[in-house]
Amino acid sequence: MSESSTKPYFIRALHEWCTDNGYTPHVVVQVDDNTRVPRAFISDGQITLNVGLLATNQLDLNNEFISFQARFGGKTEDVWVPISAVSAIFARETGAGMGFEVGDSNEGFSAVSDDVTDNATDNATNNVTDHSPNNETPPPKRPHLSIVK
Repeated sequence: MSESSTKPYFIRALHEWCTDNGYTPHVVVQVDDNTRVPRAFISDGQITLNVGLLATNQLDLNNEFISFQARFGGKTEDVWVPISAVSAIFARETGAGMGFEVGDSNEGFSAVSDDVTDNATDNATNNVTDHSPNNETPPPKRPHLSIVK
């Protein structure tokens, strides 16, 4: 039997630490075909998500994925992110947190049903926003994450 990854345990631990200290936990996610996030808020292939208890509904931080419901632009969205796509978790107020290597989100993906993948693809197609020069709305600015040594 192979050893499980420590990444989901660190994510849960830092989420709990942020919550206990009154900070707002955020995760940075590398977006690919296996992530279900609001496409309008993606910048440079990444999205930063507030995973605080006040910002989410039905938050599930398990060993395979992070899922929750949240409001984006006044609309409730279902969010589903493979743990392998998480590149960092940090406290918004202090920047304290941890960065991770991003792995192939197809690894260990067999445990997830095809329905979830199909829904993610369908939602991704429906939520694409055109940020071309002809479109008047500029993309939202993303927070800056710096590495503290």
